[in-house]
Amino acid sequence: MTSPDALVDIQNVTRTFGSTVALDNVSLQIHTNEFFALLGPSGCGKTTLLRTLAGFEVPDSGAILLGGEDLVALPPHRRPVNLMFQSYALFPHMNVAKNVAYGLERERLPKDEVRERVDDVLLTVGLSDLRGRRPKQLSGGQRQRVALARAIVKRPKLLLLDEPLSALDRKVRAEMQLELKRLQHEVGITFIVVTHDQEEAMSMADRIAVMNEGQVHQVAPPVELYQRPANTFVSDFIGTSNRFTGTAKPQGVEVAGLGVLPAVTTSLSPETLAHLVIRPEDLVVASTDSLDRGLMQGSVAEVVFTGGQTTLAITVEGHPRPVLATTPRASDLRRGDEVWLRWDTERAVVLAA
Repeated sequence: MTSPDALVDIQNVTRTFGSTVALDNVSLQIHTNEFFALLGPSGCGKTTLLRTLAGFEVPDSGAILLGGEDLVALPPHRRPVNLMFQSYALFPHMNVAKNVAYGLERERLPKDEVRERVDDVLLTVGLSDLRGRRPKQLSGGQRQRVALARAIVKRPKLLLLDEPLSALDRKVRAEMQLELKRLQHEVGITFIVVTHDQEEAMSMADRIAVMNEGQVHQVAPPVELYQRPANTFVSDFIGTSNRFTGTAKPQGVEVAGLGVLPAVTTSLSPETLAHLVIRPEDLVVASTDSLDRGLMQGSVAEVVFTGGQTTLAITVEGHPRPVLATTPRASDLRRGDEVWLRWDTERAVVLAA
């Protein structure tokens, strides 16, 4: 059933290329004025879905509605949709203002209206003082803003962004993530961004669809995706996690050699093969001298301090991989120290294996 505030309604869309299934019965609803992210590894189908929305691909089956209207029936140039390319695709021989005005001039709008709309959007993206420069005279972040201004000046109902920040260095990318979010709220257009960068999606999007092998695994706000992943693919792809494999019990997961590791009550049937997933920051690490015994004992194998936090790699006998724990400060622990590990059972997630 379509949500009343859904701008985009993707219904059972399938797209194949020969024997390759790029989109496998995908259904999504994207809300008006929402910043929505399609996230997944290369080849998961996210770019094919974006191109289908833009009209560059035609689905083999299924429907796509935009504001209740059939989008598939419209050619790309007739859709109230704009696509911002990864390469920005700016015209090198035109200055900033001309690049932004190009689409409006192609529509033969009155010159006064074109000038007014270009002035407004350049002010919005903070490029009014650079309107006379050409793309080669701009930084990567400034070129990205020009491409964004050119996309939103036509006031589309839907703006599609294909890996929009991948060409920027790390510092500029972090700044532009915040800027894109601000602009999206300010211009009031629904944004759909495609990215393989989880941090990028988590920092910008209101909701994220995690995709793999042409299917949507989970759609949720960033915090819910991180804290309550729907399956092991999502838990592994979003952030870092520790995974313990065993059999489901009413009070957690029983792991060979480690006993029953507690978690919130699981809905899995007893004795079902299951994973207990714990995020590194949810582990509490204490010296074995502590009077408060932990749930698991181990030995510190590595200590990595990165300025804002410390990551500990802890060897636990009977577990094949080091257990990772993070603390938001420098740690006094050193390699070889024996430690206890414990966690809040509310923060441990049990998933079907």
